[in-house]
Amino acid sequence: MIANGQRGSLALNPAGAYEERRMATLEKLNVGIVGSCSRGGSFQASFAACSEARVHAVCDLDAGLPEAARAFEASEQYTDYQQMLSHSDLDAVVIATPMPLHAAQSIMALQEGLHVLSEVTAAVSVEEARDLVLAAHASDGIYMLAENCNYFITNMIVTQLVRRGLFGTTYFADGEYLHNVKNLAERTPWRRSVQLGIDGITYGTHSLGPMLQWLPGDRVASVCCAGSGHHYQDPRGDDYHQDTSLMLGKMVSGGLIKLRVDLVSLRPHLNCTYQLQGTRGCYESARTPTGQHRVWLSERCDDPEAWMNLSDLQDEFLPQQWRQAMGLARGAGHGGSDYFVIHDFIQAVISGGPSPIGVHEAMDMTLPGLISQQSIAVEGQWMEVPDSRDWVTGAGT
Repeated sequence: MIANGQRGSLALNPAGAYEERRMATLEKLNVGIVGSCSRGGSFQASFAACSEARVHAVCDLDAGLPEAARAFEASEQYTDYQQMLSHSDLDAVVIATPMPLHAAQSIMALQEGLHVLSEVTAAVSVEEARDLVLAAHASDGIYMLAENCNYFITNMIVTQLVRRGLFGTTYFADGEYLHNVKNLAERTPWRRSVQLGIDGITYGTHSLGPMLQWLPGDRVASVCCAGSGHHYQDPRGDDYHQDTSLMLGKMVSGGLIKLRVDLVSLRPHLNCTYQLQGTRGCYESARTPTGQHRVWLSERCDDPEAWMNLSDLQDEFLPQQWRQAMGLARGAGHGGSDYFVIHDFIQAVISGGPSPIGVHEAMDMTLPGLISQQSIAVEGQWMEVPDSRDWVTGAGT
């Protein structure tokens, strides 16, 4: 909340540059969370550790809304999202609702001039993705995608190794997300139609987010996608989507990515795995709970056949961001990564940006999966992935 009652801590001037508003002392940012009884509730520890922001309002249709309000120590609670936007004195919102609502609810908040942190994925169609990009560029609010896999300790170490040049030129990355969510889909029916009812990559940002950090300055230019067929049915006897979807992506630079998503096969849970190949090194994440993340770097490994444990490089390459806030992040979800998502979002709002995962980065993570759904429908044909930046300049219209 701003002491003089003005919404938001920063505004865009007509030239598009951020400037501070003339105001009294900034106290704390007022944040509203929609979806506060489900995914939004997992941010409680992260906000409790954040000194610059507080959860002022919570919104949900769930009967547990009063408990969520108490957990967040929120002053207001709503069952109507539009009413929360219109009536609550907010600076920012966290969108933690089902995937089909992310883009529309983000757009509504951006049109109110609010800052937006949206859960993944950013959109579930190319059309609403385009609407979101245009809304973000027309708004004074900052948009950020809450892709927490970018903030995993192991992924951040690999990112630092890439930035230091120890992989040389990176040209191939591989990501998998293998998680049987059939039972979860019965409790959250939207998953049955959106995540498990559409062929192709329906949940790919957990893989693409880190991989794009490791292929810096690049994006997926075209994709092709194929599936393994239908082998499972829901309790009503209807087929789920094709079990495993495999997408290849050709990068603008000429590099290559491979992405596998499987949300229905019977197997032990294997959330996210990654591989990375460069001209001077490679990385493979662990594939079992007790396995080792391993790396080979020509500058660090004398034996061309011997891997190093990635943990051996943690003291040298773990970012200061993690070192300084290790205690604060300890209680946050997803291994502490949720804390850094909230922290970076709040810091971007306070400083006026840029957003660490802004609307175009969000599209770079989201659009390849959406286009893969078109590719798999036409026997895996290669299809061009639009560049969301062209939607702003008019080149993509």
